[in-house]
Amino acid sequence: MDARVDKGAAVLAVDLDGTLIATDLLWECLFTLIRQNPLCLLLLPLWLARGKPRFKHEIFSRVDPAPETLPYRESVVARLRDEHVAGRRIVLATASCRRHAEAIAEHLGFFTSVIGSDAKNNLKSKAKVVALKAAYGDCGFDYMGNSRDDIAVFETARRAIAVAPDRAAAGWARAHNAEMLEPPEPVSLKTVAKMLRVHQWSKNILIAVPAVLDHKILEPTVILQLAGAFFAFSFLASAFYIVNDLFDLAADRGHPSKSKRPLAAGVVAPAFGVRTALVLIVASLAIGTLLPPAFLLVLAGYTVATFSYSLKIKRWLLIDVLVLASLYTVRVIAGSAATDIPPSPWLLAFSIFFFLSLALVKRFVELDQAGIPEKERLNGRGYRPEDKETISQAGIGSGFAAVVVLALYLESSHVHEIYEFPWVLWLLCPLVLYIILRIWILARRREFCDDPVVFIASDWRSQLMVALGGVLILAATPFPYALFT
Repeated sequence: MDARVDKGAAVLAVDLDGTLIATDLLWECLFTLIRQNPLCLLLLPLWLARGKPRFKHEIFSRVDPAPETLPYRESVVARLRDEHVAGRRIVLATASCRRHAEAIAEHLGFFTSVIGSDAKNNLKSKAKVVALKAAYGDCGFDYMGNSRDDIAVFETARRAIAVAPDRAAAGWARAHNAEMLEPPEPVSLKTVAKMLRVHQWSKNILIAVPAVLDHKILEPTVILQLAGAFFAFSFLASAFYIVNDLFDLAADRGHPSKSKRPLAAGVVAPAFGVRTALVLIVASLAIGTLLPPAFLLVLAGYTVATFSYSLKIKRWLLIDVLVLASLYTVRVIAGSAATDIPPSPWLLAFSIFFFLSLALVKRFVELDQAGIPEKERLNGRGYRPEDKETISQAGIGSGFAAVVVLALYLESSHVHEIYEFPWVLWLLCPLVLYIILRIWILARRREFCDDPVVFIASDWRSQLMVALGGVLILAATPFPYALFT
């Protein structure tokens, strides 16, 4: 038995959010509710106007989180099990919903009783002190907590135990020589980068495509415009990666790789994720105001489409991949809007088919890796194992359609006007086919598990094909006149 186990008569009261679990139940339930019924967004201000207890009650009464999916702090659970074996009475005292707390207590099996919030009482800070004193008397309990709101309880408890405390709680614990079960650890830049999925920013290089094809990529003004558009789109995309992760917390925790994401793993608190997303959105809009107004319209359209995708669309059969392909194509449109270069219909048609193929390969890989039986739907998606062959055929067909569009474009009068040696560009067709077919072959071999666009940006063979494509475009161009005038 752990030597720290206290055999005294005082009960051990344990906070839930941030202490027993490395997350906040209110935030989790809020995002689950919005995902289930987006119209509830309109009701949130009305509920909040009726007071914090009512606000929490309205959310908790509509959502039932699964206790088995929550990210429990292993050190805390192990400590409590030791205390329970030693005969200690353990109380779950939380500002979250009492009903949900009771379900968690029943799941873990070592809590003696539960104290929680209801529609009239928000059991937080001093209110929790009053409830614990009424039940166990002055200094009749030890308390395990983590936040600024727990300091009032720490000061009343016989003994305080700080678990991964925030700055205020950590300062109090050091000043009073209180025990720290898990020392505070600031969120590292590596963790933040992982939450933002910075590696996905490579997708936004697509913003430069219109300028490259229009031979304006080396103009100083265009370079500045593209740089601003790149970061504006990257910040906004990262904000919605966070939002998407918040909507999918429970589902991600059951996934072999997504469970390691900072929010799903409990390494980053939901509130921190929300604050970060808001900062990124504001930064994106601030940069967008420096670019042509059309770019802000594209950002607005991307915001609506991405939010809708995160809420509902990604669960709809086939509609999801069509929207996903469109979101890639929007980046090309954003590049046109940022630089005032009119988008080519040929380029947009090629982009839709090319990125539809990549979106389908992404779904194929998810379905193939899930290992679920036939007629069972992929978690959070509209697909079943028997759809794999159809997805594969549609994806390869979309890739070939993209090449057909490219071939038709190469025969257009526009190409003959801007390129001195347009016949050279025909070699682009086998390069594009190689990239698409190689991804599909690797996917069917189960040797591919990354985002396809990120894969192309990081795979040396794909990079070689892209570089050869660039050489072909230069070779077909009346160099150097077209690039520097």
